[in-house]
Parts: sequence; structure tokens; C-alpha cells
Amino acid sequence: MSIFSKDKIEEEHQKKQDDFQEEDVETVLEEEEKIKSKFESKNALRRYFDDAQILFSLVRDYANGDYREIPFNIVAGVGAALLYVLSPIDLIPDFIPVIGYLDDAAVIAFSLSLIEKDLAVYKVWKENQKA
Repeated sequence: MSIFSKDKIEEEHQKKQDDFQEEDVETVLEEEEKIKSKFESKNALRRYFDDAQILFSLVRDYANGDYREIPFNIVAGVGAALLYVLSPIDLIPDFIPVIGYLDDAAVIAFSLSLIEKDLAVYKVWKENQKA
């Protein structure tokens, strides 16, 4: 079995989500620029940059109390995925050339697939806030 299997990605995400606490929301926001810089600079993550922007917006609105129409486990899943990108030691350590960020991209993609409906509702809410 490959270290980079779908089951391994799901397991890793679930473990990180289960460990994620309310106070970790602030950590995600404090590390936002570092995490975004990885999305901007690493090929495997670059395609998820726009998704990362909306995920940070969701976490920020949750932290500010502006958007609470979402269960904490969704926020925990998002936060855990974003912090996973920041961690240099994970399923495939980031220092490994070329493939070091593939697991990070897979965790983000998996997280996005889990929250697709919740994220769509949030995007509508966010758009209505601008009006």
C-alpha cells in the first residue's frame, strides 16, 4: 500500500481534524500569510490558491462570529487542512523535491470535497454581505 493512498489521505485529514480545537482557529489566522505563500509558490498547491482564499475567509468569518451557520467540525476540517499545508513533516515531507507538496494538495482537495455543499452556502452568504 502506498503512503500516498486515498485512504491514507482521509485518515491523516481525520486525525488532524479530530485534534483541531477552537483555539486552533486563531493559529490558522495567525499563520495565514505563511500558508498562502506556500499556495503561491508551490506548483502542486498553486491551483488551490483561490480555494485557500475562500477557506481563510470562512475561518475568519467564523472566528469573528459573523458566520456561525456552519458546524465547528467543518471549520475544524478546513483549519486542519490549512495547517497541514504549513507542516513540513507529514505523509510526504515537504523537503522531498517535486513530490513533497503532493500530499498537501491531496489533503486540500479532500477537504474541499467534504465541505462542497457547506462552502457553496457560505459563498452565497458572503456574496449577499457585499450587496
